[in-house]
Amino acid sequence: MLIKKGIGAVVNFTGIARPANNSGNIEHLEIEHYAGMTEKKIKEVEKYALKKWLLNTCIIIHRYGKIKPGENIVYVGTAAKHRKNAFKACEYIIDYLKVRAPFWKIEKIKNKKIFVKSKKEDEKKIKKSF
Repeated sequence: MLIKKGIGAVVNFTGIARPANNSGNIEHLEIEHYAGMTEKKIKEVEKYALKKWLLNTCIIIHRYGKIKPGENIVYVGTAAKHRKNAFKACEYIIDYLKVRAPFWKIEKIKNKKIFVKSKKEDEKKIKKSF
């Protein structure tokens, strides 16, 4: 992230694949997406966050394909004049990626593949921010 004048806070978030859930140990995740649509939606959320929280800059990187427990899935970096804006924007972007971005996550556990649905509390959080 390029540091510019007027930045008082930089917030970095790295999402990491968990090794287990309520159904058991996760062998790996499979994250699928539609390339053109996904990039468009990520760009939209970036523009929204830049404007709403007066960010100086923002970086969003989201992996797809096969991801093993312990590997990074997502990185979000936000920079703003004040830390409150940088934190709020980063949290919003992560919530958006979890519930609105066109990614489909499947957990491979033993011989099963389990489609991961968004959580109701994440849906509520994202609606409050719009």
